[in-house]
Order: sequence, then C-alpha cells, then structure tokens
Amino acid sequence: MFVFEEGKAISELMINEQIRDKEVRVIGENGEQLGVMPVREAMRLADEAGLDLVKIAPTAKPPVCKIVDYGKFRYEQARKEKEARKKQKVIEVKEIRLSPNIDSNDLNTKINAARKFIGKGDKVKITLRFRGREMAHMANSKHILDDIAQELSDIATIEKAPKVEGRSMTMFLTEKR
Repeated sequence: MFVFEEGKAISELMINEQIRDKEVRVIGENGEQLGVMPVREAMRLADEAGLDLVKIAPTAKPPVCKIVDYGKFRYEQARKEKEARKKQKVIEVKEIRLSPNIDSNDLNTKINAARKFIGKGDKVKITLRFRGREMAHMANSKHILDDIAQELSDIATIEKAPKVEGRSMTMFLTEKR
C-alpha cells in the first residue's frame, strides 16, 4: 500500500542503513529535538532505543530523521491519509443544456434539476446552445440565463457570469456559503 508523506510514498522513505547523508537533524522518539549529528551517532541512538532511524524530510538542510518504530510509523501515516481522504468532498461540475426557444415549463424543470445539484454541493454549468439562425439573436437570449440566476439566487451565486463561447453561452453557479 502506497501512502504519501510530504510528497514521497512511504515505501520510498529511507530507513537505517539506506540513509547516506553525512549529518542529519535528529528528532527523538518522544518528539524532542536531539540536534544535528553524524548519521552513525543517530543510528547508534536508534539501536539503543531498539527503534529505526527514518528520514522524514529529505529535502531539508540538513535532512531530518526521526527515531521511531518503522512499522508503527507506516501504519499511523496510512491511517492519517485514509482519514484525510474520507473527509474530502469532491465537487463535480454538472451541466444543464438549454436552447433559446425553451418553454417555461421545461425551463422550470431545468431549474429544479439545477437546484438539486446545487443542494448536493456540486457546481452547475448552464449552457445555452445556439443553432443556425438562433446565432443572430444571441443577445436577446441572455435573459434566460439571467432568469435562472434570479430563480436560484436564494441558494446559489454566480461564479462566472454568462459568457459567449463559440455557438454557446455559459454561466457557472455555485452554492452560497
């Protein structure tokens, strides 16, 4: 199982004899700073405690090593990572497509769908698609997007105002904070 710790997979963390640096900053098993010392001395301290020397910050100057039980350390890191993933909310962008000559009942159905998506915490991209002669009257159709924004103003805010992109006009709505 690969779990990331400061940008490196835990399986790539250097332990004990794998550490090739001359000097390292050492943190004791209880989190206390033991200072900068040669790697051999840090290894000796880890051996005396019956634990491992793990390089936790390889990019620091000098690199930081910690005296810990490696198996327990890996388990704790995996658990923390799993907890962090569990609390993450993935925001999806849901798209609702309309045409300029949409009927009011159809528009209400689309607004209710958008309301449902926003209620779940997703962003909504509303696209007004133009075909053929409808392209000549783009400016007259902006009111449809404005009406939708007005209808949803109680639960949503406009993230990106209506904007013409090729044959369509798009607007993004997000949940009010």
